[in-house]
Amino acid sequence: MNAAKYLFALWAGVVVYTSLSVLLGSAGLSAYRQLELEQKKQETNIENLKLINRELEKTVNSLLYDRDTLAMYARELGYASRDERFIRVVGLGISQKPGAQVGQTLNVTEPRFFPDSTLKIIAFCSGAAIFLCMALFDFLKFLSQRS
Repeated sequence: MNAAKYLFALWAGVVVYTSLSVLLGSAGLSAYRQLELEQKKQETNIENLKLINRELEKTVNSLLYDRDTLAMYARELGYASRDERFIRVVGLGISQKPGAQVGQTLNVTEPRFFPDSTLKIIAFCSGAAIFLCMALFDFLKFLSQRS
């Protein structure tokens, strides 16, 4: 029984490693939460891009099928029909209509986690510390019984 209790230190190291892996490892809960947040950001960006796409599709359809809209955009670009003339007022500054709204590119951020080797070192050190404490306790108990 005396030697079997030292196996507790081994099992304690295994429990520490498993716990740290589940919580802080590369496939752990912390990395999973970070990936969920990243997924939500990407989904929000996709929804924004879909809205922009719908607006651009409406603009394209109005340019294809509505002559008045086409004439308005042509005038903004400086084109005129044969019977129209432009008068340019100098000194008021340029007032251009803003272009089409563009989407935003989101870079994926990698989840942060502890490397597996770090977790193994922590687990080994904790198991070794428990083993040394048990061995020191038994050694001190042996010395006290001897004297």
